[in-house]
Amino acid sequence: MLIIDCHCHAGRGDGLTGPWDTDAPLTDYLQWADEAGIQRTVLFAAFHSDYAAANRHVARLVQQQPERFYGFAFVHAQRDRGRVLELVGTAVQQYGFVGIKCHRYDARLSREICDVARAFRLPVLYDVVGEISAVELLGEQYPDVNFIIPHLGSFSDDWRAQTGLIDQLVRFPNIYTDTSGVRRFDILRRALDRAGPSKFLFGSDGPWLHPGVELSKIAALHLPPADARQVLSGNLLRLIGQVRQQLAHKPRVSVAAELATEWRDPWLIGK
Repeated sequence: MLIIDCHCHAGRGDGLTGPWDTDAPLTDYLQWADEAGIQRTVLFAAFHSDYAAANRHVARLVQQQPERFYGFAFVHAQRDRGRVLELVGTAVQQYGFVGIKCHRYDARLSREICDVARAFRLPVLYDVVGEISAVELLGEQYPDVNFIIPHLGSFSDDWRAQTGLIDQLVRFPNIYTDTSGVRRFDILRRALDRAGPSKFLFGSDGPWLHPGVELSKIAALHLPPADARQVLSGNLLRLIGQVRQQLAHKPRVSVAAELATEWRDPWLIGK
């Protein structure tokens, strides 16, 4: 059975405040993934002050092993404002990336990012850091954009956020989650029972979390084979299978002009 890890950082950050913005080496991760039977992995950068540079580094890793890695473009909603189309367009059209990664630790998600995701039909993996109220807005405002909310809404085991996200998974067809870092097994099992396997993607949050340990949670759920295939690879493949490499055969500058009126509004989703 094909197993894809949808959540792994790679490369060096330049913040030096913690592992998340310092270094995300893949050597141990790849050994652990091989031992666990994980064949493919989605890579995106560690936190960085220049995501254009960080995405280039991830692109080199993906290009070295294209049969093993997928790339997501990391963008910062505030610092990259006005150039998200350029960053993502380069990542999709030159690097072959198939998604966008954003984090509330950087900034709240913006309409600019969502509009670009819509234009390229990219899934957006957005860590809300427990702010699940933003997910409500994403489900309502961008029903044609698919959002993956990792950690079932909270890496810090905020059970209120995680149980609240279950309701949003059930109500909004475009809201998904990944299993990385979810330590409350009872909540994970309840979420799968209520929302169904079609809304879950296996992820590890490597290289800092062991992908084999994270994968063992999926095995412990004792899912039927068809459900396990969805969680372990099928749902991700379905989401990235919708990616559009070209924007209706228009140059990016024309698309930017068309979207400009949306970006003039300083309102940020969830702000």
